[in-house]
Amino acid sequence: MCQGSRRELRWAHLPADKGVGSHVDESEQGAAHKYLTVRDHLATLVAHELRVGDAIPSERHLSQQFGLSRMTVRQAVDTLVTDGVLVREQGRGTFVAPQRIDFEMRLTTFGEEMQRRGLEPATAVLTAQIVAATPDVATALEIEPRDKVHFLYRVRSADGTPICIEQVWVPVALAPTLFDAGPPPSMYEALRDRGLAPEWGEDTLSADEATDTEASLLGLVDARAVLRAERRTYSVDAAIMFSRACYRADRYSVWVPLRAPRPVLVPRRRAAPALEPANVPTSAPISGGRR
Repeated sequence: MCQGSRRELRWAHLPADKGVGSHVDESEQGAAHKYLTVRDHLATLVAHELRVGDAIPSERHLSQQFGLSRMTVRQAVDTLVTDGVLVREQGRGTFVAPQRIDFEMRLTTFGEEMQRRGLEPATAVLTAQIVAATPDVATALEIEPRDKVHFLYRVRSADGTPICIEQVWVPVALAPTLFDAGPPPSMYEALRDRGLAPEWGEDTLSADEATDTEASLLGLVDARAVLRAERRTYSVDAAIMFSRACYRADRYSVWVPLRAPRPVLVPRRRAAPALEPANVPTSAPISGGRR
């Protein structure tokens, strides 16, 4: 939502939470975390009263309402900013942030995940070309360095907001015509059409700070925390795609379902067929053993 469309609300007559007086002595709170009262109050407002882009009460108002110091109030607001519930805008105030998108780690496309949440996906392609595989990309795809790979570099958005930056590599030998008609909207669908259906994969996640280029592409100003994900995608036992994604942490969280461990977590490589020993008849008895 653009800044000009934010609603500035009037808080002069907003009542305090039930049971919380307007003249609470801060010293009476003891060793308890005093900021939790304010944090929970604001979280309730966000959940039930406010909409995305609405301004929250000022620190001065909250300090008077709860009888706490502005430092304590600021601590409460800081926790919600860190959690992505609120967003600060320099010189304007603090507002309700857009809701985070929870992303389940599974072999689905970005577009499918966004549509499942009622969001409109969009893609801005920055680069789509054939390049020589660098050593790290070659290792991930189990090919030789300098082998040709399709390279796709794009920014993915949801409802007009940049969410992540993706870099994707696919061996040219597996899909020579992949980019002939331009970069496909869905790499997984394009690979399925070529008989390379994604069946399983491996994800590696890490927390980091955005580079200057990434911050510019994602529209990050103050908070520059990002979630990085590396994925190798397989069809049967062949690595068909390697990708690196950079997600803005203020709009994205990862949901990982857990279950009891199983003996095998990923499909095993197919074993080569056993070779019969040379010059030994298969029906001959083996001395010392059962016949």
